[in-house]
Amino acid sequence: MKILSQIAIIFSLCLAGEIISALLPFPFPSAISAMLLLLIFLFTGLLKIDHIKEKSDFLLSNMSFFFIPAGVRVIEHLELVSSLWLPFLIIVLVSTAAVFLVTAAAVSLVMKTEKRRKAE
Repeated sequence: MKILSQIAIIFSLCLAGEIISALLPFPFPSAISAMLLLLIFLFTGLLKIDHIKEKSDFLLSNMSFFFIPAGVRVIEHLELVSSLWLPFLIIVLVSTAAVFLVTAAAVSLVMKTEKRRKAE
């Protein structure tokens, strides 16, 4: 029963993200809306990590499975991608570097926060 409640929480957040994105007057990814809702719920204490831990660990450990449809779509449109290979390569390199830098900054911030918390 615990797994079903965790799935229900995660799917409810996804549904709420879809609704929020549909209501916005500009295009906005529903997955980002759902993640922001999750962040808000975790920070405010409305949702505890234990409420979704097992199911989120499962989803994270099987994340590569969710990239298969995107990879298939790229292969289906290989002629388009091959005609635009240079801009595509530049975008991939720049976005990879940006993700790396933002992740490093986030980890650094968390480590400093934890160190400060332990010192107090």
